Amino acid sequence: MSEKSSESLFIKICGLKTERDVDTAIEAGADAIGFVFTESPRRVDAATAARLIRRVPEHVLTVGVYRKDSLDFVRATATESGIRAVQLHGPEDRAYYDDLATGDWTLIRAAAFNDTVPRVGEYGEDILLLDAPIPGSGIAWDWSSKPLAAPGEKWLLAGGLTPDNVRDAVAVTRPWGVDVSSGVEHSRGVKDPALITAFVKAARTGA
Repeated sequence: MSEKSSESLFIKICGLKTERDVDTAIEAGADAIGFVFTESPRRVDAATAARLIRRVPEHVLTVGVYRKDSLDFVRATATESGIRAVQLHGPEDRAYYDDLATGDWTLIRAAAFNDTVPRVGEYGEDILLLDAPIPGSGIAWDWSSKPLAAPGEKWLLAGGLTPDNVRDAVAVTRPWGVDVSSGVEHSRGVKDPALITAFVKAARTGA
């Protein structure tokens, strides 16, 4: 893990809602972009996501974000929008993941950092997103308090990351990738193009 190059760090920009958001993230060099389908100030519908995804090149992973949503809703919106990955933030069990595994989606499990550090693949997911103890708070947390993942695991560091702290966070934790949403906004749910660009640049500098 410590030998990862800056170019190989996987960077996801989440909560995009507009053409400008998408174009900026792609031009900045993001590897993945996220669309929130669950209740949130960043929520979009499947038709909007489908329209925006048409702007996305094949090498950029498109992700749908869900929390406590039914399998029927996840499957329907994922299919209609054309996203290629499903990210789950709720209390879904292994059976829920097994059901979605029958589809052609990359599965991302979001788990809050606590006394027990989650491991990649425990629920059959392809990628683990390790979030702050209070997910979605936008508050930075102590990334250095204990080892966060085993070397070689596909995991994303998230929670309170900004252009100002992501360089240090990457240098300390050596993640496979990073994820940001509120840290590149100038107001809740509204992305700032300059912050998106600055975040990607800073993350790659720290890798």
